[in-house]
Amino acid sequence: MKILILGAGAIGGYVGGRLHQSGADVTFLVREKRNEALQRDGLVIRSTKGDITQTVKTVVGGGEGGPYDVILLTCKAYDLDSAMDAIAPAVGAHTTIVPLLNGMRHLEALDARFGAEKVVGGLARVGVAMNGEGHILHTSPFAVISFGERGAAPARKALNDLDAAIKASGIDGGLNANIVQDLWDKWIMLCTLAATCCLMRGSSGDVLEADEGLAIVLETVEEARQVAVAAGHDPGEKGLKTIRSFLTVKGSKFTASMLHDLEKGGMVEADHIVGDMIARAKKAGLATPNLRLAYAHLQVYLAKRARKAA
Repeated sequence: MKILILGAGAIGGYVGGRLHQSGADVTFLVREKRNEALQRDGLVIRSTKGDITQTVKTVVGGGEGGPYDVILLTCKAYDLDSAMDAIAPAVGAHTTIVPLLNGMRHLEALDARFGAEKVVGGLARVGVAMNGEGHILHTSPFAVISFGERGAAPARKALNDLDAAIKASGIDGGLNANIVQDLWDKWIMLCTLAATCCLMRGSSGDVLEADEGLAIVLETVEEARQVAVAAGHDPGEKGLKTIRSFLTVKGSKFTASMLHDLEKGGMVEADHIVGDMIARAKKAGLATPNLRLAYAHLQVYLAKRARKAA
């Protein structure tokens, strides 16, 4: 099985590096500057599960080495359009695209560009970042990649092969028959975390220190949950309990990566994670007062950022 990974950043680099380490046929589609660094220094991973430095296959054009059996998309949502352009030459008649993006809107864009039959569901739960040297830092005790068919059809061969490769690499997860529900569950949690952390400029533990912090977090969870219910993906009491458990730990340093990006003055996935949740709520006739306030806050930040860049 030939696997193409778009980018060799935090998630793509970690997952691809572990797959390559275990013997999978992995190629990274990267920009020229990243390609030069990888050719010079190798792919460097510093991890709680063991450090590695390895030489990896790279290409700077999607038409090189393809077509591929599986393409893993690990870009940020705001880079999706350019990502689709980049991978288009690598997509063959039997290619399966596995996006590891947050939220749901990217699936509609990928379906429209490549056809729904080529696009499956996927999600990543990996605590990783990339430092200024281009090294990938994996600091969490977990690394989970899940994927699966979005409908009721049995998993296609490419997904079964990818499942075997993921398990051989030591990464947890793999095939997930309930991937769409898991995508919604993660989106509820992430949307709440991003909205509250960015609005109040602190970790989930910091937010809980406010007098009304816990109430605001639980209200925001409920706003997002109602959107999921309207879409036919109620997390249920068990799923809701899990979501709340991540967000209501006193003293927790659990923080949305969107806040880190915002504090650095970087681009943020506000539209994809918070804005799209609100858009779906409006279509369903649902009120989202907390999300609405947080999204306005993020839009003001983006407007100011765009002015500075002009």
